Amino acid sequence: MFDLTSLTHAVARHSRVARVVIAGAKGSAPRETGASMLVWAEGQSGTIGGGALEWQAVQRARDMLGKGGLRLDHEALGPKLGQCCGGAVTLLTEVYHAGNLPMAAAVIARSLDGSALPLAVRRLMDRARGRGEAPAPQLVQGWMVEPLAAPSRQLWIWGAGHVGRALIAVLAPLPGLEITWVDTAPERFPGDIPSNVKALPVANPALAVALAPKDAEHLILTFSHALDLELCHRLLAHGFAACGLIGSATKWARFRARLAGLGHSPQAIAGIDCPIGDPTLGKHPQAIAIGAASHFLSRRARGQIRENTGT
Repeated sequence: MFDLTSLTHAVARHSRVARVVIAGAKGSAPRETGASMLVWAEGQSGTIGGGALEWQAVQRARDMLGKGGLRLDHEALGPKLGQCCGGAVTLLTEVYHAGNLPMAAAVIARSLDGSALPLAVRRLMDRARGRGEAPAPQLVQGWMVEPLAAPSRQLWIWGAGHVGRALIAVLAPLPGLEITWVDTAPERFPGDIPSNVKALPVANPALAVALAPKDAEHLILTFSHALDLELCHRLLAHGFAACGLIGSATKWARFRARLAGLGHSPQAIAGIDCPIGDPTLGKHPQAIAIGAASHFLSRRARGQIRENTGT
């Protein structure tokens, strides 16, 4: 997937950015075709994996930043790189700046050799536009074809305290995830927020529930038990795909009773997971975040994301 949003933010911040993408992979490779990373003069984000493979790719990308352009490299993952994977990858490196960012489209397709648009690529683009059939990332007759990345999961994190910040650090780098981060005031948020995270300061965060998509997932971890309860109450009425609440077993027992008193059925209340995380990991904010993130990531694999229509 071509993450145009992250690339645009990186270019705005660093001026010139090289994007390295696995354009093809055979055999045992560290990452799949389409995996990519961004490289600038003093840093990088994302990964193509492979240790020595990535290290060399980063050096090549930095060497290209001044002159720009693109290059293809075919790498055998064997003795040359000091590795024993046995596979091979083709890496495409392209340098971007404000003047050559691609326009948003269902498919980002570009010629690597100056050739005209092949019929095979045109058909892939037409199917993406007309039928919504996103093509797999691939090299086609001298053209690189990648579908535009779009968020596949909406996550709302309620609370920008220690656990909220730890969760952002763990989850924000993941692809396909768009995060809305809610708290009571701008100063509650750190100064540097990832590009796929939208900070939403609201004096009364409970009022922001109405803005959330009904298929969003939620993690509630504010500084106030009263606010936590109000958020649970409003989300049960609003609907959600999944919802987790930070707290102890005692807190959750009290919340269940109060939510029942507010008219919510036991079945609806059971749609909220509490406590979040893995108690065996401990109570340090990072430990809670790791446990909650693990549960969040595994939920889709277990088929537990569902629409909750409330009472």
